[in-house]
Amino acid sequence: MFKTLCIRSLFFAAITLAFIACSEEKKERIAMPTTDLSKVSLIPKPLKTTPTNSAFALDQFTAIYTSKNATGFEEVGTFLADKLKSKTNLTIPVNSEGANTIERIIYINQSDSIDIEAPEAYQLYINQDSIIINANTAEGAFRGIQTLRQLVPIESNDTLALQKIWPVPSGKIVDNPNFGYRGSMLDVARHFFSVDDVKKYIDLLAYYKINVLHLHLSDDQGWRIEIKSWPKLTEVGGSTEVGGESGGFYTQEDYKEIVRYAAERYMTIIPEIDMPGHTNAASVSYPFLNGNGKTPKLYEGMRVGFSTFDTHKDTVYTFIDDVVREISAITPGPYFHVGGDESHVTKKSDYIYFINKVEKIVQKHGKRMIGWDEVAIADVDSTSISQWWASEENAKKAVDKGMKIIISPAKKAYLDMEYDTLSKFGLHWAAYIPVDTAYVWTPEEYGIPVENILGVEAPLWSETISNIDELEYLAFPRIIGYSELSWSIKENRNWEDYKIRLADQAPFLDRMDVKYYPSPLIDWKKSDFTYETIKKD
Repeated sequence: MFKTLCIRSLFFAAITLAFIACSEEKKERIAMPTTDLSKVSLIPKPLKTTPTNSAFALDQFTAIYTSKNATGFEEVGTFLADKLKSKTNLTIPVNSEGANTIERIIYINQSDSIDIEAPEAYQLYINQDSIIINANTAEGAFRGIQTLRQLVPIESNDTLALQKIWPVPSGKIVDNPNFGYRGSMLDVARHFFSVDDVKKYIDLLAYYKINVLHLHLSDDQGWRIEIKSWPKLTEVGGSTEVGGESGGFYTQEDYKEIVRYAAERYMTIIPEIDMPGHTNAASVSYPFLNGNGKTPKLYEGMRVGFSTFDTHKDTVYTFIDDVVREISAITPGPYFHVGGDESHVTKKSDYIYFINKVEKIVQKHGKRMIGWDEVAIADVDSTSISQWWASEENAKKAVDKGMKIIISPAKKAYLDMEYDTLSKFGLHWAAYIPVDTAYVWTPEEYGIPVENILGVEAPLWSETISNIDELEYLAFPRIIGYSELSWSIKENRNWEDYKIRLADQAPFLDRMDVKYYPSPLIDWKKSDFTYETIKKD
């Protein structure tokens, strides 16, 4: 299958010398590759890392092999090969038979070890002649290759070798997430973002092992998903957004493409249709839905809390049943988010009645209901999920009902909050959230029992942003810290250590053309490798 799995000692001596022989100019441009696995700036930080102070020489004589007849493993191998190609320009074969020039392998192995029985757990063994990723599932293997991608240096080290080599430091990584739910929310209702924008965001999130993207698909300012049985929702309700721009919407084919793209990256899409408040766009499209006693008009402002569905009309629930049915049919994930927040003009008794009925509709279509923390005041059952964003009292009510809770405190986790008084975009009604404040907190610190915590989600509301560059400014680098808060155990999280590892993310962000906020709290690593450079190559 391949020539040999052993590397001559002289060859590896040359590689080791090559680490030392980098020029001073290179040192200034980007840090020299290291053979110490524990010194690589991995985010999120793995559970356990054991260095062996050698290196695997990734080069043109490397191949990827995967377990045969293991569902999804070959696709994970192909994904890794594509990402390595974009970073190194190496064409690495996957499961190629009869290759006689292969000297080193990356083997993605399906293992039945009980040490990695959790769905996303993996083990990464890096030796001089092989890299082995063990996982019980393709999802675990996929998380493992994100770690491997971060271990491959951005520059080759070819001073003494006959060909370009990317030295991957050797050792063992054992890893498993602290929380199974690690998410971000993107508000496409206040401002619409294209399918390509959403795909780019998915790629960036997946690199940092985030596995949920919650799409806020409706609000007062816009309805963003096609409902075939109610076409005016997009014809009318999808025509506007904050500030008076033209809006937009996803056809069901667009939405299915987002779901497919996310699934390839082992990411769950959660659709949200916000109700009974935040419903002006729906009521403008179909006025019989409206329950606030006013004639609905298209709305392009930022005020909240003025809209509501009529909670006592049977036709309203017929409408909701159709919406939930059509979206659920094209959403393979287990969740449907019904919003439920800031229904200020809905009477409390009407609100409770409404949420109770909508929960049953969601369950009828095979989904678990998620709602913002206000839903806990209704008579919901323990299978539904509360997303805590504002009220600790509501979070406690959810715990008392036995519900799982998604941790999204606005004062810590809202990506649309300004970094400081000089921020270009964002709001600050909850708090200013600089990069350190976003990281230095613990999801478990609010008195919610760990067994009730489903995970962590960082919402990004879009009142003040209208394009992907502005989205990235608010999301990055803070979302990177939220990935570590939800993946890494508390004992492995430390601001002084994290801010160094965060600084080392700059070359990747530059290569991905991410317009991140260059926080002065971080000593960002400089890089000659930018998106513009890649386009010229």
